[in-house]
Amino acid sequence: MSRCTAPVRGHSSSAAAAACPACRNRGSYGSYSPPSTSYAYGGGATSRFGSNPRPRWSKPSSGVSYTVLEVQSLTPVREAIEVRAAAQPDLRDVFLCHAWDDRQGAAKELHESLVAAGVKVWFSEKDLGLGTPMMRAIDKGLANSRIGLVLVTPALLTSLPREGVADKELSVLLARNQLVPIVHNTTYDALRDISPMLASRSGLDTLENSMSEIATKIAELVAI
Repeated sequence: MSRCTAPVRGHSSSAAAAACPACRNRGSYGSYSPPSTSYAYGGGATSRFGSNPRPRWSKPSSGVSYTVLEVQSLTPVREAIEVRAAAQPDLRDVFLCHAWDDRQGAAKELHESLVAAGVKVWFSEKDLGLGTPMMRAIDKGLANSRIGLVLVTPALLTSLPREGVADKELSVLLARNQLVPIVHNTTYDALRDISPMLASRSGLDTLENSMSEIATKIAELVAI
């Protein structure tokens, strides 16, 4: 029997429900009945799998909508941002880790969306100058960014077993425990087969949000 993914992923859109093996044929993702456990957030108490909690870093005037899972997974990252911002106020907001094959595609799109949202990003296509030693530049970029974003795509899943540059970046970010996976055109199940440790970190998914919506959430997350 197929298992509903709502307790893990949430069903904040019809597309997400359609991707769930248990709910795709039910016609409505509202048929899942979550536990009644409640948690307190900036916008008050909400059911554990409700769709509209407000994290404490999101302004009341914000029109951005979060799932409970997103608030739960992003709260420790926000706490790390606040600590690093107090100690090192001049750091960039994020380091963008991506597969080499995505540099002119999904990674570029995400970078442009983040910059448009006001996020200061370390991005290899912009920050690796000609003649600059790659690994040293990446090392400095990691050290001088508050958190890391990992763009999880089919290209990244293919590259990680080869233990290339993206794998080295990811190893550092996992050790720091300050990263947000952004899943694009793949699934957490596929990621779990390649990197169970990264798959254990909840993040954001373009099945649930557009690139621009994800960029807006990251912009709110890093704003100090």
